[in-house]
Amino acid sequence: MRTETPPIIHLKDYRPSSFLIDEVYLAFTLSPKATKVTSQLKMRPNPLARIKDDQLVLDGEMLKLKALKLDGTLLNEGDDFEVGEDTLTIFKLPSKAFTLEVETVCNPEANKSLSGLYRSSGNYCTQCEAEGFRRITYYLDRPDVMAVFTVRLEAPVDDCPVLLSNGNLQESGAARKEGHHYTLWHDPHPKPSYLFALVGGDLASVTDSFTTASGREVELGIYVEKGKEDRCEWAMDSLKRSMKWDEERFGREYDLDVFNIVAVSDFNMGAMENKGLNIFNDKLILALPDTATDNDYMAIESVIAHEYFHNWTGNRITCRDWFQLCLKEGLTVYRDQEFSADERNRTVMRIMDVRRLKATQFPEDGGPLAHPVRPEQYMEINNFYTATVYQKGGELCRMIETIVGTKGFRRGMDLYFKRHDGEAATVEDFVAAMADANKVDLTHFARWYSQSGTPELIAKYSFNEADKTGTLSFEQVTPPTQDQAKKQALHIPVRLGFVASGGRDKKAKLANGERIKDDVIHVTESSQSFKFKSVTARNVPSILRDFSAPVNLTIDYSEKDLYFLAQNDANLFNRWQAAQTLLTKQLLSMIERIRDGKAPGGNARLARLIGKTVLNSELDAAYRAVFLSLPTEADLIRAIGDNIDPTANGRARKMLSKSIGKTLREGLIEQYEANQTKGAYSPDSESEGKRSLQAACLGFLTATELEEEYQRACVHYNQSKNMTDAIAALRALNNHKSAERDAVFQDFHDKWVDDHLVIDKWFGLQAMCALPATLKTVRQLLRHEKFNLQNPNKVRAVLSAFAGSNPIQFNRPDGKGYELLAKQILKIDRFNPQIAARLCGAFRSWQKLEPQRQAMMKAQLEFIANDPKLSKDSTEIVKKILG
Repeated sequence: MRTETPPIIHLKDYRPSSFLIDEVYLAFTLSPKATKVTSQLKMRPNPLARIKDDQLVLDGEMLKLKALKLDGTLLNEGDDFEVGEDTLTIFKLPSKAFTLEVETVCNPEANKSLSGLYRSSGNYCTQCEAEGFRRITYYLDRPDVMAVFTVRLEAPVDDCPVLLSNGNLQESGAARKEGHHYTLWHDPHPKPSYLFALVGGDLASVTDSFTTASGREVELGIYVEKGKEDRCEWAMDSLKRSMKWDEERFGREYDLDVFNIVAVSDFNMGAMENKGLNIFNDKLILALPDTATDNDYMAIESVIAHEYFHNWTGNRITCRDWFQLCLKEGLTVYRDQEFSADERNRTVMRIMDVRRLKATQFPEDGGPLAHPVRPEQYMEINNFYTATVYQKGGELCRMIETIVGTKGFRRGMDLYFKRHDGEAATVEDFVAAMADANKVDLTHFARWYSQSGTPELIAKYSFNEADKTGTLSFEQVTPPTQDQAKKQALHIPVRLGFVASGGRDKKAKLANGERIKDDVIHVTESSQSFKFKSVTARNVPSILRDFSAPVNLTIDYSEKDLYFLAQNDANLFNRWQAAQTLLTKQLLSMIERIRDGKAPGGNARLARLIGKTVLNSELDAAYRAVFLSLPTEADLIRAIGDNIDPTANGRARKMLSKSIGKTLREGLIEQYEANQTKGAYSPDSESEGKRSLQAACLGFLTATELEEEYQRACVHYNQSKNMTDAIAALRALNNHKSAERDAVFQDFHDKWVDDHLVIDKWFGLQAMCALPATLKTVRQLLRHEKFNLQNPNKVRAVLSAFAGSNPIQFNRPDGKGYELLAKQILKIDRFNPQIAARLCGAFRSWQKLEPQRQAMMKAQLEFIANDPKLSKDSTEIVKKILG
């Protein structure tokens, strides 16, 4: 195991920088192995610094220092400055403003971590969040140091005809060196170094324009690999719709003359919101009907919006320190979810968001990697780009909106922008703006930001026939987490209704005469009861509507109540949730019987309940599709608790799918045929919903294991006119050993092997296959000519899909799945610690498994931990998982 322990950074130790940077001039001469960077920093002592210092310590990694000047005077190493492993310390600085000039050289070609300045497919690209700028030049690489940047880029015109950076283009032309050209960019808005970006290369562009609400014309550009221009239409359309939505919903207008996006194939993240120059993973830009699925189109729409919305929530107002990461990410997740909800079916989007939250964030909050939305400490900040910071952070913003109302949230946002535009802010600043704008006290609510773990909200309902009142009692308990033993009661907004016969909502009133505003009651104590009048014994409470708080809800519903709500609740989210609860109970019963050596059985009544909604053409097709989905593996693990047997879980899921498919076969065939889309492909919500429902029906039909249904899927594939339908067929056949499966998978591979994005879909489906031969298949995929361990998309397509979406084969009883992943993690850790650390998270639930698997998974964790060269990224994750 590592002998040295990387230092822990603590929130409580935050201190303002001793120095500030007002203006930055950067000059780049791009070269694959020796890019020259000259920086001119106009600096001054920080009058608000708590500690005055006459020494300046700049961050820097993997740099060669060529020259250093202070106010024009060349400095000498040893006497005037000292170069450390990751710092540059300058002695005896003046007590007033000064100019520091730094000349360095870096090697983009050798940078395989994809952090800092690197090369992707022959193009120059940067990724500076969180701490990549220090790999470009020496700097105060922290988010609370904000400066105005001017950037000059120079490169051979043949190699890099396109040279982009942040802000507005000021100049361009031939450089002094023959064959070179240059561009000069200026961003008038102060920003931290993590928002710096440059791109240089031979790229094609698609251009458009957008007229802002005030009448300004903004030039829009999307830069991609040549030949891919025709795949940018949807991304451009999504960008323009995002810009318009932000003006209308939050009054935020774009503030530069140009907005550029660049798509690259080697990228650790999904996208990056660099001011005026967003850099994207190309899978989130490029789309045509025959290469991208409906899910791809929705992801592009969502992520384009997310990164654009960062212009105000992240760029104009940034984070004081990295502990405040949720301030920009959680808030922007909430904003992009609202955008998607307005563009599509709001209930369906909410269900999809909550399924994702429960599948990724709830396990994180309930395991060894639990941490507050605003962490108290970290070893490596890259490890905190988590579901908790993003998704739970978004839920906290949504709860504030539930508390203050939609108009109140807008008032709070307006005040937040007014107070903190151009500043590096904190969570407290955001919460204070919301509270002050609405004259409410959010002190109690703010505990959500500092407390980890998912609260258990236990509800009990009783009706008193004597006085005709109903009493709803709550108890909230947040289980201890590895990072926090003691928990406090939280402010939990609970949206509710009382469902009467026929699905009508009964308007209830509090017995004490208090008004129930917006159908929301507020649970703020460990134990709390609410008494309601104007209800009857037949009314069933519908609690936590639209998932108004990120909690685990337990309520003493009878089976009769659940069936009633699943058919009648006017709130369609809670109708879906009631059905999911019934499906979970059925799966748990089947799992128990399987582990006891008994036949799992089925539930025709439950299948007919699902069928009643699926056949209801008055409901949106997209809603009926999600209603037809089974609970996730994370849902089952959360319900079982510990001693998990993934094989039994998988067998139960397979048998329930088969039972539903056989019981509803006639209706499923009817809906499969009724929801065929005609004409040219369109990514609109209605068409997407029909394709989604058709695919869901096809999945349950093939689950019957009838030869004619395999044939139906094969015909579906052969007649598909878009990627969505083709992938639907592959998914339907994926877990069924059959000649049809082999045929369509081979055909898909042969057709798309040279398309680097489409072949990733084939990689992923193969890695997620539940059939016994999958481990052998994954080993073959790792040797495939199109697989590249240094490309994060390929790693995610194979290893993340195998470890994160194949619970049966990853958790093989022989432990070979764990062994394969551990070995690959160590290979990746040598050159890209960020990706390796994220893969380590696949082991986080080891203590919940049955003893044999638990021991084997722990052995692989120790194998990783004992590697003497393990990065601090992976060290932090593995040590936490091991406890």
